[in-house]
Amino acid sequence: MKRQLKVKLMALLLLVFCGVLQAAGELVIAQQADARSLDPSFSNDVYSHNVNVNIYDRLVDWSPTMTPENSLAESFKQLDPLTLQVKIKEGVKFHNGDELTSEDVKFTIERSSKVPAAKTYYGDVDHVDIVDKYTVNIVTKIPYGPIMNTLAQTSGSILNKKYVEANGDKAFQQPVGTGPFKFKSWQSGDRIILDANKDYFRGAPGTTGVIFRVIPESTNRTIALETKEIDMALVIDPVDAATVRSRDYLKLHEMPSLSFTYLGYNCKKAPLDDARVRKAIALGINLPDIVDTAFQKAAVPAYSVIAEATLAYKKDLPRPKRDVEAAKALLKEAGFEKGLKLKLWLNENQSRKDSAVIIQAQLAEIGIDVTIEILEWGAYLTRLSNAEHELFLLGWSGSPDPDGGMYALFNSKNFGEGGNNSFYKNDRVDELLDKGRATTDAAARIPLYEEAQEILIEEQAVCPLVNPINMVGAQASLTGFDMNPRSVYFFRNIKKAK
Repeated sequence: MKRQLKVKLMALLLLVFCGVLQAAGELVIAQQADARSLDPSFSNDVYSHNVNVNIYDRLVDWSPTMTPENSLAESFKQLDPLTLQVKIKEGVKFHNGDELTSEDVKFTIERSSKVPAAKTYYGDVDHVDIVDKYTVNIVTKIPYGPIMNTLAQTSGSILNKKYVEANGDKAFQQPVGTGPFKFKSWQSGDRIILDANKDYFRGAPGTTGVIFRVIPESTNRTIALETKEIDMALVIDPVDAATVRSRDYLKLHEMPSLSFTYLGYNCKKAPLDDARVRKAIALGINLPDIVDTAFQKAAVPAYSVIAEATLAYKKDLPRPKRDVEAAKALLKEAGFEKGLKLKLWLNENQSRKDSAVIIQAQLAEIGIDVTIEILEWGAYLTRLSNAEHELFLLGWSGSPDPDGGMYALFNSKNFGEGGNNSFYKNDRVDELLDKGRATTDAAARIPLYEEAQEILIEEQAVCPLVNPINMVGAQASLTGFDMNPRSVYFFRNIKKAK
């Protein structure tokens, strides 16, 4: 206890000493890790999303209540099962003064249909036809059930065609969007600074800009809130929630999430290519211990690969219960009676670190010796995509449509950058997910996703651990923050007390 107090005091002194005074009108936000990319088509992590959704706009966005609402789109019309006509708003300007036109929409969507991270959502787009300066027809290869969900994804952020073609990759070192904030600077690993777009078509933001600070340690993010060095911390780990609640000048925003945290397996690498080993691991883990200890009860056990609020969530899946002897028997059957050694990778996240320690201790009891390795966020995602791992801990922020998570994580088309870091392949699951995407009737989609969930849990494509409660810490004086269950936030409406 004394050691923890000493560490906290030292961190507090360091933050106060090293902190940079921010302009009164700037919104200072702490994230756990830096953005991987400011090219929205090349990133699928929440830290990049939180920056990109505020630089760029999409045709559609999710409202705080998770209903689709028009953003750059003025209207939609389904011309036939494969053709969606979109009229875009006139007079919208990019940050460099160029006007948004159909050329930019066509360029963005067709580009995303070929980029691995975005192809997860846009791969079934065949092409985009330009009708006139402000009208396009999006033509899909199949009748596309989750089209609105896809258009709302960060990878659907509309790019300036002329600017990107003229600058190539450099265009994303100085990104230009139509969003409420303009890019100013990026000090890698430290901060990204955005200025308010006073000419934003929805109205000027409530602050003069946004500064995204990188503060990996949860305790340090909480201390920075306490000292008012930052205005918001987008992730408050459960261990620090009580501290935020106890300060009358701070507010803890809480909401059940659409995400799930899971233990992933590299299903293409022995011994994890054997479903018996994966099932043994699942039987060796006691979910209540992770909920109660690692997440301090700020989560519920996850029994499926999508959250309960998602369309087609299957409620009657088996509730796992720890069974050491059954786990040992499966390992023996798989040829590992004497046990085995595995490495467990994770990033800098306190709840995941605590979960890893619990998993390590519990798997030791069934004969699996687990070594824990913590990696820097960018390197972690890259190495997962390259299939270098064995076990890993990660989360996925879903959407109200099951396609938003299941297709990315479990369709074999999406190995690596596409989201399937488990490198899991099952022909029937692929078929079900493809059919679910190609079905436009919501009721008809439900049994397809239910069957897919049954197979994924039975084969232990991943081991679901928890559905966490999203917790954002903020100065109580801030107004206009809309919490949502996706963990991707818009900051245009936030205002700071003068």
